Amino acid sequence: MRAATLSAFAFLAMGSAAAGTLDIQGKVPLPGCKGRIDHLAFDPERRRLFVAELGNNTVAVIDVDKRQLDRRLDGHDEPQGIAYFAPLNRIYVADGGDGTVRSYDATTFKLATSVKLSGDSDNVRIDPVAKRVYVGYGDGALAVLDPDTLQHIGDIPLKAHPESFQLSSADDHIYVNVPDARQIAVVDRKSGRQVASWPARIWLSNYPMAIDEESQSVLSVFRVPARIARYSTKDGTVLAEVEACGDADDVFVDARRNLAYVVCGQGVVDVLDRKTLKRIDRIPTAPGARTGLYSAAADVLFVAARAEGGHEAAVWILKPGD
Repeated sequence: MRAATLSAFAFLAMGSAAAGTLDIQGKVPLPGCKGRIDHLAFDPERRRLFVAELGNNTVAVIDVDKRQLDRRLDGHDEPQGIAYFAPLNRIYVADGGDGTVRSYDATTFKLATSVKLSGDSDNVRIDPVAKRVYVGYGDGALAVLDPDTLQHIGDIPLKAHPESFQLSSADDHIYVNVPDARQIAVVDRKSGRQVASWPARIWLSNYPMAIDEESQSVLSVFRVPARIARYSTKDGTVLAEVEACGDADDVFVDARRNLAYVVCGQGVVDVLDRKTLKRIDRIPTAPGARTGLYSAAADVLFVAARAEGGHEAAVWILKPGD
């Protein structure tokens, strides 16, 4: 692997990892970013990446084409979840510290509106058809918000705090990792209530989740022990389970290539066969780099690496091979 720094904010060209899986194309430094980095969102029209700098109490805005930090949105209290909604040109940021959810104009970055939930606001997902924003928060609920006003329409109760959750485009269900209840909750969007639960069996700490619509299944990644399991969306049956990398916080399906990517704080990204979950490759990143975002629009996997061991924080840009 080779590296050449072009400037403090510039593209860092690097050699590829393994041909045909993920090529490490570069890094975008995040100077001054301290502590944990949480989730990411992408605006494909303006090609901007938004990064929740949890430990910094800021949100970084990255110009992906220029490979540089554009600005920061400050005034946050441990930003965790983040999402972009093109129809309203809005960015949504959920703060874990005081529970506030804010929306910003994605062109001017001016605050549009905000709402305060009870605390620990976390992952954010958007239903573009029903025009609803869902935020996992508190001791166990999904808040249902209006995307324009952020009016708190209601709550969907859960048995404990929700981690990653995904909205299925094939049905009206939301699938929710609830690690402290040792389950995956199945929520009906129309009735606004939990209708089923799938047990975690002998595994603990299921944080990352992705939906594989083509195979009618949900991928959930556990930290103890480090495993990835495929659950059938028909009845919650475990169809497959294999070892995964450690301290995972994000998983994504690359439908075009029949791959899945698991982003791990162990300092690697596991590249798996989408159907069998067999590991094809393991790409070294950086210790603690456990959050990321695969954007089909950009056809890129972004990985957020916090400041660690004398190295400043950065977003790694990994390009899937063809």
